[in-house]
Amino acid sequence: MSPTLPTAVYVLCFLTSAACAGLLGRGYRRSRARLLLWSALCFALLAINNLLVIVDLVILTERTFRLERLVVMLAAVGVLLFGFIWDLEE
Repeated sequence: MSPTLPTAVYVLCFLTSAACAGLLGRGYRRSRARLLLWSALCFALLAINNLLVIVDLVILTERTFRLERLVVMLAAVGVLLFGFIWDLEE
């Protein structure tokens, strides 16, 4: 397997997460549905996580960003979970 294939997958995952965050953010601006806001924030954090994967596994291979990636992923899931709970109460 070529070493460029994993890099291409990492970049495509980042672009997909960023595009989802942008589309969800645009949907939130139009409808003001808060669940779209929480989903947009979650996908933005997931895009940051994917960017950290690229930096960790492709660019700076001598240093590991595993802890930072896990913290960002936990924050993304936490934001979405908070949004689900908050919107459920109302």
